[in-house]
Amino acid sequence: MASGRTVARLGPAERAEALERMAARELDVVVVGGGIVGAGVALDAATRGLDVGVVEARDFASGTSSRSSKLIHGGLRYLEQLNFELVREALQERALLLQHIAPHLVRPVPFLFPLTHYAWERAYVGAGVALYDTLGFASGLTRGVPGHRHLSRSRALRLAPALKRSAFTGAIQYWDAQVDDARYVMTMLRTAATYGAHIAPRAQVVGFLREGERVTGVRVRDLESGEEFEVRAQQVVNATGVWTDDIQELVGGRGQIHVRASKGIHLVVPRDRIQSLTGIILRTEKSVLFVIPWGRHWIIGTTDTEWTLDKGHPAASRADIDYLLDHVNAVLSVPLGRDDVEGVYAGLRPLLSGESDETSKLSREHVVAHPVPGLVMIAGGKYTTYRVMARDAVDAVAHGLDQRVPHSCTDRIPLAGAEGYRALWNSRHRISHTSGLHVARIEHLLQRYGSLIDEVLELIEQDPSLGRPLSGADDYLRAEIVYAATHEGARHLNDVLTRRTRISIETFHRGVAVAQESAELLAEPLGWDGEQVKREVGYFTKRVEAERRSQEQDSDQEADAIRLGAPEIVPVVAPEP
Repeated sequence: MASGRTVARLGPAERAEALERMAARELDVVVVGGGIVGAGVALDAATRGLDVGVVEARDFASGTSSRSSKLIHGGLRYLEQLNFELVREALQERALLLQHIAPHLVRPVPFLFPLTHYAWERAYVGAGVALYDTLGFASGLTRGVPGHRHLSRSRALRLAPALKRSAFTGAIQYWDAQVDDARYVMTMLRTAATYGAHIAPRAQVVGFLREGERVTGVRVRDLESGEEFEVRAQQVVNATGVWTDDIQELVGGRGQIHVRASKGIHLVVPRDRIQSLTGIILRTEKSVLFVIPWGRHWIIGTTDTEWTLDKGHPAASRADIDYLLDHVNAVLSVPLGRDDVEGVYAGLRPLLSGESDETSKLSREHVVAHPVPGLVMIAGGKYTTYRVMARDAVDAVAHGLDQRVPHSCTDRIPLAGAEGYRALWNSRHRISHTSGLHVARIEHLLQRYGSLIDEVLELIEQDPSLGRPLSGADDYLRAEIVYAATHEGARHLNDVLTRRTRISIETFHRGVAVAQESAELLAEPLGWDGEQVKREVGYFTKRVEAERRSQEQDSDQEADAIRLGAPEIVPVVAPEP
């Protein structure tokens, strides 16, 4: 990193130390929630010199923050709602992420907007996209992506031969950006730990500490051991997204913020099923639908329906999948079938509840509240503007602290792996030669780890067998599985196959074929015996089976009931009776 600091690990020893330190003294702030907003708050607070801890009940980004459309964008559709400030703010953040904060994790992606009418639609959409590009110029920054261009139907078909010629009259191509959402969160937490934050996954808040009216900390249960302990803090930040209301209830009833969950599902299909050099964006009756390039795959999404069932494991139903297939097939010359779908994932958007009964009309803007002394609530917003949300939350924390707290500086803090990334990218052929790995492997590693690639290559140098690809998921090296446990905070097989890698949605077997090999690789760094390896593989297999069966059900209720049939893996060590 620019400061010369060694990037912190988030391995088992570091987790144990973080729990110990959080229990040992009063912190300035403890953050509840390890998704994009909680991670952002942790980094913002740590880089302002505050003593901060983060507790996450499950794995980092295991809720909404690993199940998004994986786009860093301004929200083109918000222009139609005349929400220019939200779009401008998001595009400014997009430029920051692309050019300064995380160039190794965020990259430009093109989209084709097919037009279905003549003249007026091109003028209307073209004006909107031109405004979108104009708003993208941030103070002192370029957009970081190319500008839009108008295309005839013939030129559009050269870019996207998969489109049905009769389905459109012409097109406009514009650019946004994309990110591996879960990897970004984990990298930001590592960056926060590098600046002194104490980070602990699988640590659930089960209650609040009170002194009269004031919140003075949280009571935490270590889900790996079953033990409970207190974390005292001058300020507590609730950054739990769709769980905001649940955490408010622990304080004593409903608070100032009410969040409703909107379910969005995505399909993953192989790249060869849709012949196109560009992503595609389509209008639907409710919102928009994206076909997003994703390595050797496409991500197709999303839906927008209210969800009132289990928040931990939202389930995709047959109706959800058919909805996406029907809409994308309306413009494809060769339609997709259910057999083409490699992966399916469902996530919940935390929307601020308003007057509307439709979740698609609820606000994506965020709100910060201070319902009782010592407690700050942050909710709403969108992935792209996490840094602004985090800044506003820590500003509220600063207001509640007696000492003076410096202003936010996260617009100038590159994430771990960003420093030196471009130079390493330019040197990828040399790295390939010295490491013995194909240059395509080096490019893959650089786009996942940036300048932290040396840590992965060091594992391979110590054990050359880790330089082999996984059998059944050959996009990933065996070293990446080990690295997920030693450096990236993964505690379980599910964490590795669904979030540190994307094997669970990028393969037709959904990770089952690599579960045994991966669990055996994780055994040493995580201290598992043979029985725990067996448990991990069994749990993961049952989870995949439950998800597959849930996706055959016609309703949310039926899908939810089946998905909940898969057991949880924690605790590893059952608490003594």
